[in-house]
Order: sequence, then C-alpha cells, then structure tokens
Amino acid sequence: MTPRLVATPIAPAPAVATLQRMPPRPVAQPLVATTLPGPGRDRLAAGDVLVVTTGQQPGLFTGPLYTVYKALSAIALAARLEREWGVPVVPVFWVAGDDHDFQEANHATILNAAGTPVRIVLRERAAESPAWPMSRERCGPEILEALARLRAETPDSEFKEDIQSWLATAYHPDASLADAFADAVHALLGPLGLAVARPYASPAKREMAPWLLRGLDLTLADGLSPVLVEASLGRDRLRRDGDHFLTRRSGERFTRADLEKLATESPERLSPNVLLRPVVEAALWPTVAYVAGPGELAYLPDAAPLYRALEVKPQMPVPRWSGLLVESRVQRVLEKHGLRPEDFAGPPGAVEARLVRDQLPAEVAETLEGLQRDLRTSYGRLSGGVARVDPTLERTVESARNAALSGMRGIEKKLVASLKRNSDSLVGQLTRARAALYPEGAPQERTLTYASMAVRYGPPLLAALMDEVARATTAS
Repeated sequence: MTPRLVATPIAPAPAVATLQRMPPRPVAQPLVATTLPGPGRDRLAAGDVLVVTTGQQPGLFTGPLYTVYKALSAIALAARLEREWGVPVVPVFWVAGDDHDFQEANHATILNAAGTPVRIVLRERAAESPAWPMSRERCGPEILEALARLRAETPDSEFKEDIQSWLATAYHPDASLADAFADAVHALLGPLGLAVARPYASPAKREMAPWLLRGLDLTLADGLSPVLVEASLGRDRLRRDGDHFLTRRSGERFTRADLEKLATESPERLSPNVLLRPVVEAALWPTVAYVAGPGELAYLPDAAPLYRALEVKPQMPVPRWSGLLVESRVQRVLEKHGLRPEDFAGPPGAVEARLVRDQLPAEVAETLEGLQRDLRTSYGRLSGGVARVDPTLERTVESARNAALSGMRGIEKKLVASLKRNSDSLVGQLTRARAALYPEGAPQERTLTYASMAVRYGPPLLAALMDEVARATTAS
C-alpha cells in the first residue's frame, strides 16, 4: 500500500487559462542533441513544439524529493496544455550542471530500516578548493561506498534490487555528478515523456553563447555581471573594470575579446547566474511555462530587468506540486493522538512535550496553571502600587515576577521530563513520526531522497504521485 499523499501548496497556482499560448516552433538542433535519448527528445526533434520547463541542480541519488515533484508537475502541465491547445507540448527538465555548490550536491538523506534519518555523504570539498561546476565534479570511487551505505541502511523489500541497480547504473566513479543526476532522472521519468536536457554540454553552450555575451553588458544590483566564467578558482562571478572584466574571487582579468574567444573555443566555461538562467532558457526554448519551487518563485521577479534588457518574453511561473508522503505507521500515530502532519513542523520535541504534558494529573495541571495566573495578576497589582510609591522599583518587581514564573515553569518542565522517562513508547512513536515528516527538522520533500521511499513502495509510489499531481494540475 502506498503512503497517503497530503498536498502542501507552496503558492496559489495560476489558472491554466491565463497561460499565453504562443506559436510552436522548432527546437535548435544543438539543444535536441544534448537532450538524453527517449520519447521526449524524439518529440523535440519531430518539428514545431512548445515546452514546459523545470530544472534543478544535480544532487546525490537525484537529490531531495522535490526534484521528482518538479518533473512530475512539468509532465502533468505539458499533457494538459497539449490536450487543450491541440499542439505538441513537451516537458523539459533543465539539469543545472553549471552549479558549483558541492555542499548541496554531495549528500542524500534516507530513512533507514528503523525509520531514522541517515545522511549519506559522498565526500567533502575543502573550502580552499576550486569551485568546479557539477559537470566537472566526478562521482569518484567514493560513490561505491555511498551505494553500499544505501544498500545497508535501507530496509529489505521486493523493490530494493531494482532501486540499487537504477542508481548504480547512473552513479558510477567515472560519471560527473551532473551526468549521473541527468541519467538517473531520465531513467526514472523519461518513459513518462520527460526530456532531460544537459545545457552544460558544449553544443548547448555554443547555442547559449550569444545570450551570455549580451549578458556581459548588464550589471546587477550587487555590481556584478550575471555571467560567470570558469577561472583558476573554478566558477567565478565577473565585475566590469573599465574595458576589462575581473573575477570576484581570483582577481583574474579578461578582455571582452578574451570572453568572446572562450565562447567560441570553450563555451562550457561560460554560464549564466541564477537570474540570467531562466532568461536564456526562455530565449532558447519555445517556453510557455516554467514550473518553479519556492526559491525560484521568490527570485524570478528580480530577473525582470534582464528579460527587458535582452528583449526576451518572460515565461509564466507555475508552482510545482508540494506535499507529504504519510506512511501508514505514521498515519496511525496521527489518528491515535489527534494530530496533523503540520503539527510536527514546529521545534523538535514540541509535540512530544505537549502530549506528555496532557498526561499530568488534572489537579496538578490546574494548580500549576492557576498559580501562574495568580502570579501574573498579583505582580501586576504590586507593580502598579510600587510605581506610585517609587517608580525606580518597577524593574525590581518585574525581575521578581519573572523569577517566580520561571520557577513555576521549571517545576512543570521537570514533571514533564519525568513523565517522558515513563512514556518511552509514546515519545518513540512521535519521534519516528517527526523523522518521517520533518527529517532533520526540515520539510520531508526538501530532505529525503526519492530512493528512500521507492525502496519501500516501488513503482506504485511513482504512479500514485503522477496521478495526484495530474489531479492537482487539472484542478488549477
């Protein structure tokens, strides 16, 4: 049985009817060539099309769950637009292999057999190391240990071998993290029609180069260009300095002619920043909508001046599907204690403390509450009287009140702690529920990787997610 799917919308979705239809057109051959082979690429190569795009920076074992949610949202929206408009609409997943944030890409979090979050780390990158993009960062021999850890920590199931094989085929020592991520996403979702694009590959970068060179003439609010170059310290921001451009970290100097030469001979060394990337994407692809997460929805408005400067029509941002996978064991705990999944979004231990506090004998709870209420009332009267006699003593009264209330709260905390020690079963159930819903204190979809759940539920989980996302898309 698959988990219960609980939608947690990140923003109101625009009505599909508000999306502006545009004439379909062919996709440039270099973009098609750097898209992984499959049904999606075949449709891109077949003639005039429109596309719904989404994307994500590479991550270990496909990164957090929301990677899959983004892709499924693009698939569902493209299918709906194609039905309603009667023209080919292809979902395209843009693998942001230029990204150089290794600290986000080097790990994956799973739930182990006991339901405890476990972080699998590929390796660390020294702070002084060059910030190479993920398209140049090899998985290396450490990936074999990461795969072995995934096997050892996840529970045995009928789906486990298939999940291990899927990931091991993509994530191998010689693969870059970008290519491994692309291959894994493609193997999972390519059969559903998703076209997985690799814009970091040289042919795609040559197609992108004219837009990046135009972007050199733009300056952002931080005084830097929206174009980055790979220099001695890796991927680096550029700052105009007279007739030259300086890299922010390494201080290397480039003339415009130098950068134009790079665009011709080594185009993979140039890349857009986070604001320029959607502009370039809209310029290169016949894009009608961009499926975005909360981060992208927040910064896309800041890209508006770049769209205007480069005379590119902005694509409509559409929030991706967001939700929680509530397993049956967690659902039972919620029902037993009258809880909702979002109750666990607060500070760690808050739900546990509240439920344990409810076990206090009624006379103790009522007395503690009454004493605290009386303290506040009495000290309030005392403070008013003292102020009339000697206002300088008001702070003394306030300190005494706070100390008294703190003492009462201390008694309550000790009583709750004592009950916790005698309520191991309850606290354990709630702790495991929290770990499943908000592992590491963050939303499940931003922490757990898809493999963590796929090992437990297999292909029916993906089918259930696709159905749920399609229903949500139809409702918008």
